[in-house]
Amino acid sequence: MEEIKQELKQAIKNLYNLDFEPDITPSPENIDADYSTNAPLKLAKDLHKSPMQIAEEIGDKINVKITPPGFLNFDLSNEYLDQKLDNLYKNFSEEIKSDEFKGKTVICEFSDPNPFKVLHVGHLYTSVVGDSISRLYEYAGAKVIRANFGGDVGLHVAKTMYILLQKDIDDLKIEDIAKSYVEGTAAYEEDENAKQEITKINKEIYKINSENLHDSRLAEIYWKGRELSYEYFENFYAEIGVKFDKYYPESTVAGLGLETVKRELAAGVYEKSDGAVVFKGEKYGLHTRVFINNEGVPTYEAKDVGLIFTKWEDYHFDKSVVITGSEQADYMKVVLKSIEQYAKELVEKTAHLTHGLVKLPGNVKMSSRKGNFLKAVDVLEMINEELKTTYGSTDEKISLAATKYAFLKYKMGGNIIFDPQESVKMTGNSGPYLLYSCVRAKKILTNCKDTTADNNIYNIYEKNIIKKMLEYKDLLSGAVAEMAPHKVAGYLYELAQEFSRFYENCQVAGSEEEAKRAKIVKVYSDVMAHGLDILGIKIPEKM
Repeated sequence: MEEIKQELKQAIKNLYNLDFEPDITPSPENIDADYSTNAPLKLAKDLHKSPMQIAEEIGDKINVKITPPGFLNFDLSNEYLDQKLDNLYKNFSEEIKSDEFKGKTVICEFSDPNPFKVLHVGHLYTSVVGDSISRLYEYAGAKVIRANFGGDVGLHVAKTMYILLQKDIDDLKIEDIAKSYVEGTAAYEEDENAKQEITKINKEIYKINSENLHDSRLAEIYWKGRELSYEYFENFYAEIGVKFDKYYPESTVAGLGLETVKRELAAGVYEKSDGAVVFKGEKYGLHTRVFINNEGVPTYEAKDVGLIFTKWEDYHFDKSVVITGSEQADYMKVVLKSIEQYAKELVEKTAHLTHGLVKLPGNVKMSSRKGNFLKAVDVLEMINEELKTTYGSTDEKISLAATKYAFLKYKMGGNIIFDPQESVKMTGNSGPYLLYSCVRAKKILTNCKDTTADNNIYNIYEKNIIKKMLEYKDLLSGAVAEMAPHKVAGYLYELAQEFSRFYENCQVAGSEEEAKRAKIVKVYSDVMAHGLDILGIKIPEKM
């Protein structure tokens, strides 16, 4: 499709001296062609000509069929399809290779759980999406750093510590920490004395961390809880097949953030307000946010300032991708706008992506603050239970495929309804359906003989699946540009459906056209394996 596009672009350039980007799409079923474009209709106004006249002028330069009111229709010859299929069959990796980000460094920051809290379903979602976006950049040749930023200091830690200080912590577990955070939040909101004590603990924790103190009960509990939290995170990430290259605890960037905000306060970027330091975003159509509170403690905003400069010092990135929940959208706009005033180039290299909430069917609202949230491990358990109920057993690869694909098939931004029952189905738009299609393709290949005697005349089912496979490289290019794993997921589902039609209508093993069709199945298997790897999904040997 890209070759057709380039040929058409050049013809338009030669005829009309215009740089025009035509849209090439698969032809409707009632048109006897492979691809079509409405370029003449779009050019008509600027060229002051009828679409049909433009179509005929272009048709004199390139081989196309013209249909009213000015569509150009392209056919792919059997020779062309055969050559392209053969190239993919013999050298798949090179044929789909991209060097768009070769030699560039991309840092992807995602998941971002806070120590002293448990991982909820939102962390699972961002972990899966962030890893897939990282894989897209790696496909495009980039050196990718997977980064994780979390609050090991801050009010949430103080709330947890307030409760833990009242308990016996000899056998501290992550569940104890989670419950303590909920109890501490309630105390902070309902008890003025508790609020004052938590505020005091918050300042003490900053000192414990910054000075590496270990000589108090608070320090003992703090370091034990912090270590337990990171161990818990690592175990969970290993379970879902996501590995981070760099952890940035807030304590490691808070100092630089505080220093930077104070420096730019003197330069007039930030302002004093009631003893605090703020950035007034109203002049940019945003809102005011506090970067240093009236206790002199850096807020989340200042820590994010420190983070972007720490990332730059560590990696001198070409691009920084930050993935958070949509509730952080306005917050990040203010933070980045403030940084833009003194480090514009870093902001220009930064992309902030947001996602909505993950909800169960029934739209129950969940909150970690209230303790009624869906934990990340709960999601995996729900999927495993559904697999056991439906099929009598579970498998790690199938379970993760069901989970990851359930998230990745959606365009990032809106809320997601996560339905465990739908996610494990072997039919429909699900991870297990794609895995089953791949396993079936591999089984077909084991029954095929090694032969080369064949023709290159393709029937409609063969032609359709080859055309779909030829779209893969362009699809990946668009997914990288838009940081959109859902495009890969959607493509793989469409390809699997095309393979199903091919399989139902074209005998492979034992047919007179076995070699040609086995080649199609092999390329299909390669495309699916590569695409699923982009999604972080592994294919089992059998299902």
